[in-house]
Amino acid sequence: MASGGVSVASLWTEVNRCGQNGDYTRALKALTKILHENRDDVTALHCKVVCLIQNGSFKEALNVMNTHSKMLGSEVVFEKAYCEYRLNRVDSSLKTIESAPEQTDKLKELYGQVLYRLERYDECKSVYTDLIRNSQDEYEEERKTNLAAVVAAMSQWEKAPTEDLGLPESTYELCYNAACSLIGQGKLTEALNKLQQAEELCRVSLADDSDMTEEDIQSELAVIHSQMAYVMQLQGRTDEALQLYNQVIKLKPSDVGLLAVTANNIITINKDQNVFDSKKKVKLTNAEGVEYKLAKKQLQAIDFNKALLAMYTNQADQCRKLSSSLQAQNPGHPRPVLIQVAQLCREKQHSRAIELLQFNFDTCHVTKACDVLRSIEEFKHKPGMVSALVTMYSHEEDIDSAIDVFKQAIEHYQSEQPGSATHLALVREAANFKLKYGRKKEAISDLEQLWKQNTKDVHTLAQLISAYSLVDTDKAKSLSKHLPSADTMSFNVDVDELENSHGATYVRKKAAKVVGENPPKEQGHGEVKKKKKKKKGKLPKNYDPKVTPDPERWFPMKERSYYRGKKKGKKKDQIGKGTQGATAGASAELDASKTASSPPTSPRPGSASGSSTAPASGVVPPRQQKPSSSGATRKKAPQKKKKGGKGGW
Repeated sequence: MASGGVSVASLWTEVNRCGQNGDYTRALKALTKILHENRDDVTALHCKVVCLIQNGSFKEALNVMNTHSKMLGSEVVFEKAYCEYRLNRVDSSLKTIESAPEQTDKLKELYGQVLYRLERYDECKSVYTDLIRNSQDEYEEERKTNLAAVVAAMSQWEKAPTEDLGLPESTYELCYNAACSLIGQGKLTEALNKLQQAEELCRVSLADDSDMTEEDIQSELAVIHSQMAYVMQLQGRTDEALQLYNQVIKLKPSDVGLLAVTANNIITINKDQNVFDSKKKVKLTNAEGVEYKLAKKQLQAIDFNKALLAMYTNQADQCRKLSSSLQAQNPGHPRPVLIQVAQLCREKQHSRAIELLQFNFDTCHVTKACDVLRSIEEFKHKPGMVSALVTMYSHEEDIDSAIDVFKQAIEHYQSEQPGSATHLALVREAANFKLKYGRKKEAISDLEQLWKQNTKDVHTLAQLISAYSLVDTDKAKSLSKHLPSADTMSFNVDVDELENSHGATYVRKKAAKVVGENPPKEQGHGEVKKKKKKKKGKLPKNYDPKVTPDPERWFPMKERSYYRGKKKGKKKDQIGKGTQGATAGASAELDASKTASSPPTSPRPGSASGSSTAPASGVVPPRQQKPSSSGATRKKAPQKKKKGGKGGW
């Protein structure tokens, strides 16, 4: 008899009724009373553990099992392993399962979940394959869904060849997993079609539920829409992808893993632009529990993007810290080192960047560096990467490897984006590269593909004919018929005008005219010669129009006819040249050249002819005046351009 007059039997009846109704909280109260009467009741302890698990109290349930481990023993192996799994103690859960005396179906189901979390996909596939083959119950569809998820993970993260296991695509979960497998194979167009099929199946299955609102349906579709956006992003349709990603973010789904992946993909689209939006989105990648929801490669990609975002936002210390941590976690991965090198380059520390590259990569082995670059799956087909690899292989004179890079990239775009601008540009560059290195035979297929895209491209047709001329002359002749005729290629161009134009690098000189051979010009058709306007010269300030200019004014003073040498001091005029003691006046009187009756032997330059009123020596010849410095114009100093105040990158 229990306390309060209630029998143990009636308490068990209460536990049974609550269990059937799903009222595990009330069942726990009844079990507590039973255990109060008999604390060693194994059945009551087991039921208590189950009720705690149903209520989500995994830690409390695990404490009960550990406290009564001797009594419960192997009775609660599954419950213990499940609690450890739900508490993200995956390694402990694996040990508990492996220590079980018997591997039941439910333990195998849990074993498959644990192996999937540990990314041991081969073993996980074997477990689910065995379960599907040897069990027949209502959970068969769930097992097939889990097996499809394993196949998709192997395709995406391990690049393993896919195996057709004959799995149906009757539900949207199975269809979604099939699409993920196609993404791993690089079949993006097929994957997008499969995702659209999964969306339709999801809407149909949820439409029957009257309790589901449109918002609930959109939340359920969020994972499909996010994956569709990812495929669009890989196809280069970034605007459409970004719009779909933002729709998923606005829904605020409860799956932190989905939010983290979606936010990370938005950051990759933003790159070095819109960094403020990226800083907001990066918070979603730091949510609690994200590390238990995503694969290691997904978490690694998120960490790489965090380091790059720190670099773009000028958080140098944070960037170095994150990249160093990534390098320690992934010692063989080149990206952490490249991020550190990029950060040093942004800080203008190029010598340190070179030292870091030399320390981590053998820069003398270009081929080895190419192998490292080609190992980066998500970038190896990008035009920039193709250009870098081709340049490096060309430097090493490894033309075959360079052509192989072109071949793989073209095949990738041929399957994913046939006829796109990037695809045709790669084909064009491949053809030019092969022609450059004399591989005309190999360039034929590329040139034919380009010519079929545009049959009016005469340049490509000419290259194709040239290539065929060495391989198949008959084919070259037949293609020559497609060349336009000479008449259609002629243009009304004035050759003389073209050669004498300002843009011509060579101007044809006209033949010199022979004297006496000028034909008479017809009236009205004569050439009008343009007269050059003569610039008026500047006259000196003391210019006198009545005085004839000195004809020797352009000669240096020493070379002029009237130059008599320099005067040596002021006393020369005061001291006479006659007898000692003679005065200046006497000397002037004795100087015959200064008397009126003694005319000069020759007229001074600039003297007025016929003038007898003033001595000729008194006229100062005009001189060309130099422009005064005060009148000179100043060049305005170039105004410094102000730096713009643009924000962002």
